[in-house]
Amino acid sequence: MAPTAISPPLIPATKAIPVPSGPELDSVSDLIDTVNEIKYDESSQFDATKDKSTFRQYETACDRVQNFYAEQHAKQTVAYNLAARNRFHSASRVRPELTIWQAMEKLNTLVDESDPDTSLSQIEHLLQSAEAIRRDGKPRWMQITGLIHDLGKLMLFFPELETQGQWDVVGDTFPVGCKFDERIILPKTFAANPDTKDPIYSTPLGIYTKGCGLDNVMLSWGHDEYLYHVVRDQSLLPAEALAMIRYHSFYPWHREGAYRDLMCERDEDMLKAVQAFNPYDLYSKSDDVPSVEELKPYYMELIEEFFPQGVLKW
Repeated sequence: MAPTAISPPLIPATKAIPVPSGPELDSVSDLIDTVNEIKYDESSQFDATKDKSTFRQYETACDRVQNFYAEQHAKQTVAYNLAARNRFHSASRVRPELTIWQAMEKLNTLVDESDPDTSLSQIEHLLQSAEAIRRDGKPRWMQITGLIHDLGKLMLFFPELETQGQWDVVGDTFPVGCKFDERIILPKTFAANPDTKDPIYSTPLGIYTKGCGLDNVMLSWGHDEYLYHVVRDQSLLPAEALAMIRYHSFYPWHREGAYRDLMCERDEDMLKAVQAFNPYDLYSKSDDVPSVEELKPYYMELIEEFFPQGVLKW
């Protein structure tokens, strides 16, 4: 059964945790181990000389990062994911209205405590990704995707979504409602998740059917899912861009080869798109810090091209 076919009552969430202040975020970052015609899927060039073995070293990452994933893996249950989606889609929710650039500025003070590879502000990481894509001559729609791909982290600032800190906003994503694959990072921490003891959720396919397609799979709730639902009906982005947004943190799928039994034929093309995008998200983090003011005019033009209505409902 696809998750869209399940309509349980709204599950009450615990009291939301306030967004940390700037100084608190600085403290967190100190604990992080800094660990159109052109074909979009041609190999990336900007990262050819980089030592990629220094990225995604979670087993040796600082305690803050490992503790983050232990909490995320214990709490990302089917019940929580259904409740989070009910809150997002609720007809009574007043959706904040912001332009893309306003959203970037609002996000600028957030430091992602799940990421061992960077201590930059979010706006700097977004521009790093977009500029790396631009330097490699990739199409404009892919450049704008690089610019906005992490804006879903704005959900931390919207109390009506009742986020629980950061574990349901950032970090690698994975399906819920079926067995947690061993190729997810730090897999042993899933032992604390009650879904591992459920007779259906703990099976390889769980609530899904073989070949059902990832559009019908409920991925762990976070900034990827949130932004995907925000922009898919409010932008002129192609399907490949939407896949890059929704799946860019789905590392067990696009990097480790897990969950192939859930894929449909269309997902094969989307996988290629996400794999083409991944280097610009991950390896651009060691690039020079971009100048926001110098780059703003160019990216404002891109924003107007793909978000012609200007203001989005978040």
